[in-house]
Amino acid sequence: MRPRDLLIRAGRLYCALEGLDGPGAVAITNGRIAAAGTAIEGRAAEVLDFADGLLLPGLVDLHVHADRGGSRFGVDPDLHLLPRGTTTVLSQGDAGSANWERYRDNVVDASTVRVRAALNLARQGETTAGACFEDLDAAHVEACVAAVRAAGNAVWGIAVNTSVPACGGSDPREILRRGLEAAERTGKPLLFGSRRSPDWPLAEQLPLLRAGDVVTYCFSPDPDGLLAGSAVREEVWAARGRGVLFDVGHGMASFSFRVAEAAIAQGFLPDTISTDFQLRHVDQQPPHDLPRTLSKLIAVGMPESEAFARVTARPAAVLGMAGDIGCLSPGACADLAVLRWNPHALPLRDVLGEERAGGCWEPVAAFRAGIRVS
Repeated sequence: MRPRDLLIRAGRLYCALEGLDGPGAVAITNGRIAAAGTAIEGRAAEVLDFADGLLLPGLVDLHVHADRGGSRFGVDPDLHLLPRGTTTVLSQGDAGSANWERYRDNVVDASTVRVRAALNLARQGETTAGACFEDLDAAHVEACVAAVRAAGNAVWGIAVNTSVPACGGSDPREILRRGLEAAERTGKPLLFGSRRSPDWPLAEQLPLLRAGDVVTYCFSPDPDGLLAGSAVREEVWAARGRGVLFDVGHGMASFSFRVAEAAIAQGFLPDTISTDFQLRHVDQQPPHDLPRTLSKLIAVGMPESEAFARVTARPAAVLGMAGDIGCLSPGACADLAVLRWNPHALPLRDVLGEERAGGCWEPVAAFRAGIRVS
């Protein structure tokens, strides 16, 4: 048998798609996974052993701000996300139709991290200091549709945020109406940030969404969020039943232990776990990353294997890339993350400063298409 390029052994191998969860190894040839499991035979040009590590498919973050010098929230994904085990990201509205070509050239085509975009309905994306929809004319359906159609697979969907900080004085109902029109005309899903304000109840927003649309910030502490009192709202369950998806989108203000704990106790698990990583997270201590964010979900009762799936196979499927990323299947791209459990890690905190006991999964190594990048 011809030697593989790389063999990576780990004390624990996890893949939701292949049903792997135990000691094992991954063999890599030409940037692709040749085999993965408990009994991998044959020689390799290079062998790595992470005896105390957890080997996962490269992590997939469905809500980040990845940019270089454009978006006011943007960070260089290769500098700030890749070393933390994240190999694929979805940019949440950093670029719009007016600056899509710059974004494609400077970020999508120039990054080692695989970048897909939720194109902002606002033509300028997140390049201005104030609310991106303050000028309602920025929500330009024709321009958005034309850009999405020209972009091909690099644009996954359309980002629409109806929150007060995003809308300013503009009517959030009209912004969502335009976003849905653009989504219908392009056949794309929405990455949707809800109003989270009593002037437009969630019960009136969710019925407008379609199967495959993704509601982010789902564990926000805002009063008009996921919970009514301590119970998951009926309209939230109804939306899930229709195929609407729910994403964490932790960020600076959108993750509450109390909300997550109550929802998970009622069987409402997020479809995907994401960081909403942005410029203000750079150099934050402890580091804000996807391993720490998934550790917070585990700390409030989410089964570990479910949390792992929601940063690998689940978001890969949402992006339409199941079988190529987010898994250890033969033939899949050899994007990998190695994590290690640290029982003495700095405390896990939510955006309100509340803490939960327990350790944390932390990044050890990352591989992109079979090449070690951290």
